[in-house]
Amino acid sequence: MKLIIFGATGGTGLQVVQQALELGHAVTAFVRNPGQVTFTHEGLTLVEGDVLDSARVQSAMQGQEVVMCSLGAKAMNKDMVRARGTKNIIAGMHQENVRRLICLSALGCGESHTLLPFHYKYLICPFFLKHVYRDHEVQETYVRESKLDWTIIRPAALTDGQLTRTYLHGELAAKQPLKMKISRADVADLMLNQVSKSVLGKALSISY
Repeated sequence: MKLIIFGATGGTGLQVVQQALELGHAVTAFVRNPGQVTFTHEGLTLVEGDVLDSARVQSAMQGQEVVMCSLGAKAMNKDMVRARGTKNIIAGMHQENVRRLICLSALGCGESHTLLPFHYKYLICPFFLKHVYRDHEVQETYVRESKLDWTIIRPAALTDGQLTRTYLHGELAAKQPLKMKISRADVADLMLNQVSKSVLGKALSISY
């Protein structure tokens, strides 16, 4: 498949790029700074641009089949980069007739808030990650209202651990207690699984 990945130089995005190439996909990495990609591959194309530049996003979307959105921002950033960037991505997809969107969010958004342990619900999320969750909530709203073939992926706290493929995923309500952590490699694995094993119109949580 022809995949374009936004947020390709972030921890999870880079895992998506590398694993997608290993699977034989043709990958376009949309990046602000191409110098941050320190490897080359015959299946990899780098496109320089800012996700907040709607014209550049649309241009990069031409000829793509699947869009992977793994946008990130610092915890204290109030600029809603994820939501604003995702809005541009969705607009570009409609303009270029690209239907499949797989979007990275966070465990705790929407109905998955009930899965969070006490200290996440009442301390970490409202005090330390409030801007992150506000950004993701708006982002998810844009995705749900997009009328695209979308899947949202909601990971627990991200780590730089190994690829295990032994994670829990889905709605997870019956699989408590969760460890509330997951490697970026395993998140990328689940995102790429959705290219061929598509669960459309749902948000999938992922944790150990």
